[in-house]
Amino acid sequence: MSNWIKVVIAAAALLATPFLQAGDISRGEDLSEPCAACHGADGNSTNPEWPNIAGQGERYLYEQLRAYQTGDRDNAVMAGQVEDLDDQDMRDLAAYYASLEPGVAGGVDPDLKDAGESIYRGGIPDKGVAACTACHGPAGGGMPGAGYPQVGGQHAQYTAEQLRKYRAGERDTDRNRMMRDVAERLSDEEIQAVSSYISGLHKRSD
Repeated sequence: MSNWIKVVIAAAALLATPFLQAGDISRGEDLSEPCAACHGADGNSTNPEWPNIAGQGERYLYEQLRAYQTGDRDNAVMAGQVEDLDDQDMRDLAAYYASLEPGVAGGVDPDLKDAGESIYRGGIPDKGVAACTACHGPAGGGMPGAGYPQVGGQHAQYTAEQLRKYRAGERDTDRNRMMRDVAERLSDEEIQAVSSYISGLHKRSD
């Protein structure tokens, strides 16, 4: 079965799975104060090692907080931050950050733009790499209902690091199987190129 067919099947299945309980934005804002140290007061980080989370999909944010808490996603700093959160806390934080306006991390490296755009929009057919647009959309806005993240405007350094972690199997839950399959086929140069291109995408109607 081709990567394209796998992507379509998985996306359809996730879109059919409802996100059952929305969070309270106001309460999430009250809980967000400790988060600002790394993610910025408006959810847009000034450190390229830490992700922008403003405008990120509510379902995705909640699932990542859960993953840090259960240890499915390994990060010592985040594990400490979520340790004492209950399920409603995480839903409220997710709702709050999803309500914020996303920024754009920076300009695309002109030397990497063509290669990055080619991978993002067309994949690498010869290597079995599906186009990123299949799950993340033409403008990088993601598929919030399915839990596929917004990637447009994300820091290139952060995106590249996550792709390397997928490639190394360090982000290895079943939910991330498609990303592992994609990243395992990417070279360091290809990761840098597509990460740079993604950083310059603006959120707009897909």
